[in-house]
Amino acid sequence: VYYQNYQKEKTGKSNDYLRYGSIFHGLFAIGSQLSPVPSPTGGPSSGIQLLQTDTFRLQAYQTPTGVKFFGIAEPTAQMEGLLKQVYVVYTDYVLKNPFYEIDQPIRCEQFDISLDKLVSGYLP
Repeated sequence: VYYQNYQKEKTGKSNDYLRYGSIFHGLFAIGSQLSPVPSPTGGPSSGIQLLQTDTFRLQAYQTPTGVKFFGIAEPTAQMEGLLKQVYVVYTDYVLKNPFYEIDQPIRCEQFDISLDKLVSGYLP
């Protein structure tokens, strides 16, 4: 579990964003079970990947290993490429860290630094 807010104005509490992610995860799982269309790889459907409203856009990227990355941004933001790059940073700095334990909160300074640089390139 990892949460970071990159907004200049803090508009919500961290628990709010974790709640959004939890709700979307449930919808994602239900959508993948109910979808009549299989994934292009022949496996089960990838589920809901995007939830867009007038005020925000919540996008998900599920990796081949099953890890899900969620991003919440402005309704016009395009985040698919960003989420894929976040996965690359995650594999480089978190998964290769010998002190990191799977399913534990991410506490890795190099990951934080690299993620800050990556996201700052996407922010206006």
